[in-house]
Amino acid sequence: MSDLAAPPSPRRWTALALIALAQFMVIMDISIIGVALPEMQTALGFSQEDLSWVFNAYVVAFGGLLLLGGRLSDLLGAKRVFAAGWTVLAVGSLLAGIADEAWVELLGRAVQGAGSALIAPASLTLLITLFGGQPKELTKAFALYGAAAPAGGTAGVFLGGLITQYASWQWVFYINIPVALAVLAAAPGVMPAATARRGSVDWLGAITVTAGLAASVYAVVRAPETGWTSPDTWLVLAAGLLLIGAFVALQAKRREPLMRLGIWRSPNLAGANLAQLLMAAAWIPMWFFLNLYLQQVLGLEAFASGAALLPMTAAIMVMMIVLAPRLIARFGTKPLIVTGLLALAAGMLWLSFARPDGSFPVDVLPASLLAAAGMALAFIPSLGTALAIPNPAEGGLASGIVNTSYQVGSALGLAAMTAVAAANGAQETGNPVALTEGFSAAFLGAAAIALVGAIASAVTIRGAAAPVAEPAESAKEPATAR
Repeated sequence: MSDLAAPPSPRRWTALALIALAQFMVIMDISIIGVALPEMQTALGFSQEDLSWVFNAYVVAFGGLLLLGGRLSDLLGAKRVFAAGWTVLAVGSLLAGIADEAWVELLGRAVQGAGSALIAPASLTLLITLFGGQPKELTKAFALYGAAAPAGGTAGVFLGGLITQYASWQWVFYINIPVALAVLAAAPGVMPAATARRGSVDWLGAITVTAGLAASVYAVVRAPETGWTSPDTWLVLAAGLLLIGAFVALQAKRREPLMRLGIWRSPNLAGANLAQLLMAAAWIPMWFFLNLYLQQVLGLEAFASGAALLPMTAAIMVMMIVLAPRLIARFGTKPLIVTGLLALAAGMLWLSFARPDGSFPVDVLPASLLAAAGMALAFIPSLGTALAIPNPAEGGLASGIVNTSYQVGSALGLAAMTAVAAANGAQETGNPVALTEGFSAAFLGAAAIALVGAIASAVTIRGAAAPVAEPAESAKEPATAR
């Protein structure tokens, strides 16, 4: 990463717009398929249980390769990796759009996830490079970057509904291609350059952690079908956990690991990443099953279902951009993380009381707004705390770790809540009562995850640290990776 004490770039806000767009698109690619899932299920022959793999194929590749993306960003320069990620994302989007079989669709989604795994850590590294020496501007930059995530999430749902209803589900993927081309044309002139550093890439570590994550998620997703006591379930889960354990062992022995284990000694790094993991494990299942409840139970069409979530997005954006920075400055990060996760839990507990003959104004709107407020309060302070490491040369690694935490939480949370929903009736398509019972169980489970996140944050994060703002004093001087 470049020296944080360097003069601020005069085009930094234009660059931030592209960085925010990157975050917007990365999250939109997770959410845009939500409304299109029923049509994709019919067109490509997915079962109800396997349908979540359209989501998980992206998230597993994204989460599993983020550490590699962070390492490449540190070695090759964030600007180069940012551009490479957009190229890979465009290729994956084309493949997912032309798919005529389920396996081709999943392959395309995995390639999209790989592209996003390059974009996300490079984006955060570029943001810190541009604003790291200006604490007040950095807080504003984080707020805009953070708001781009929920904006992308609900824009994906809204655009997914619009495209699915008035064009075809394939266009939820094709939409990425012109955006990628525009970013690739604009980025060279505004993004800060970074000198490549010497070092090697731990390819074996990248393969091991990705395979371990994929096996673990697969075991949980398939458990309702094969049985939780089935040897197949436990063998696959054990294989996944062993691969993740092997990854950690490799990192301890490698001279240039994908993830330097010593980075976890940074203050509050573990607690902030745990908060991000559990927040995602609660939030993403809520979004996934709320989409299904609106369409499969309340009978909303694709466009109406997407529009129904716009109030939630508007609330998140306003709170992240306007309210959260002021609250961070006044109260510090820890109180907001804990309060936000508690509000998120309360909102999902409220959603668990949704009725088979319910309505959007009563059963969805107030609960979703409460959950959105919780997400807005917790996201920015936990992200900033996770990135506040003392060594700026490891900015890409820290970015990769926090993005990995969020995406691993997304994948495992959705896998677990899919299993919970299926075990409580959500596999009975066409039966509103059974579907509602299954979705309610998933909302309740997600609420429990958010509550655990609040408790864990209260215990593991020390003090009411000041805003996401200023890096440690030692971080203002260039340093070599340790």
